[in-house]
Order: sequence, then structure tokens, then C-alpha cells
Amino acid sequence: MPGILYLIPNTLGLSSHEQPLAHIIPAEVQSITARLDYFVAENAKTTRAFLKLINDQHPLSKPLQEIRIAELNINTDKKALPQLLEPILAGADGGLISEAGVPAVADPGANLVRLAHAHGITVKPLVGPSSLLLAVMASGLSGQNFAFNGYLPVDAAARMKRIRQLEERARNEKQTQFFIETPYRNTAMLETLAATCQANTLICVATDLTLETEAIKTQTAARWKADLAGGKTPEFHKRPTVFLLLAD
Repeated sequence: MPGILYLIPNTLGLSSHEQPLAHIIPAEVQSITARLDYFVAENAKTTRAFLKLINDQHPLSKPLQEIRIAELNINTDKKALPQLLEPILAGADGGLISEAGVPAVADPGANLVRLAHAHGITVKPLVGPSSLLLAVMASGLSGQNFAFNGYLPVDAAARMKRIRQLEERARNEKQTQFFIETPYRNTAMLETLAATCQANTLICVATDLTLETEAIKTQTAARWKADLAGGKTPEFHKRPTVFLLLAD
């Protein structure tokens, strides 16, 4: 019988004072993670750092250096996925860990989960932080109807065109549209949103969710435009941020 593929949530980052892990990752999830000795992760180095935190509260089943960690990221060839499942197909339980937040959501692990289902492997998602859902919760925008759009185009003209499309969709379908950006381009994204959207379109900026530096603010495009013109730019340079909009 094959083992179980556990979908293990990671933190969204560590605060300056390294708040207790239990505030973010439930104790039962930590316990399950600690007993596994095979993981598929976006980055082996950061996964070891996460497992070291787990080990502080729940001793790992093996010394950290003996735990197997296979990498799966955007550069992984799909032909390599079956090999990543071999230990689980052989009967061992394994864990899929994202770089941050929950795996398989805005994450290359979704392809491995799909293949696990095709092989009859039991997939068990575990509870943990999702910056996307937390941002929707805290935005005050529609939580009944929303769509995640990943990254928008880097090219300025293409980005403006895409924002107009999303704003129109938000207006017609009463659907919150949200997306992420490479953190060093956060300011450029907000400036484009404020300049492109209709004045009364609501825009939410949610930064460093679950951390001590967390900041969430929702206001109209006109208000954001005025703030930016007055030098009131959010302190979000190089900090993970989710952007949301909803048009009346």
C-alpha cells in the first residue's frame, strides 16, 4: 500500500522576535511533520530551517541531516515528478512543503498532488496560513466571489491593460480580483493600480501577513493616488504583499 502525501503549511516568514511557531502552525501539524523523513519542497535549505523550528517543539524522527528532501520548483521538468513519488508509492508517508504558506496554491506542488491522485495515493491537506485567504478575509472586499490571478505582466503597458480587464471583470461579476507581485516591484504596482483604476474602485494592500510587521489597508484608488502624491507610500518594499481590487 502506498503511503500518505501530507500537504504541510509553512510559515509566511519569521517576525523580528520570532513569535512562537504554535501561533502559526498548529501543534498537531507540527507533530505530523516531525515524524516524517521524506519531503518534497521548493527549496531544501529553507525547508531545513523550517524543520529545525519544528524540532524545537517536536523532536524529528531522524537527525536533520538524514531527512530526505527532494526539490520541486518552477524549473522542475514534469517528467521528473514520478520519481518524487517513488518513496510514497513504496509505502512511506511524505510531506509536500511550500516555500511559504500552504502548498499547491500558487505553488508548483499542484502538479505533484495531481499525479498522486492518479496513482491512488491518499492526499491529506493540513491546516496552516494562506496569505491569499488571509488577505481576502481582511480586505473587506467580497469574500463570496473572488479570483486569484497570480502575477500580472511585468511590461508596463501590458500590466495596465490587464488591470483594466480585471477591474471590468470585478465590476461586471461583483468579484474581488487579487494578485501578487515580486516584492521589489510593490511600489510600481500600487502606482499603476492607483493611476489605472476608476477613482471609486477599492484597492487593498496586505503586507507581511501573520508577522509583527503586518499591514493591511483598503481604500479607493483616488485615495491611494492622493497618498502616493503626498509621499505616503506604504512601507512594503521587498516585503511579501497581496493586492486586491473590487469595482462598484
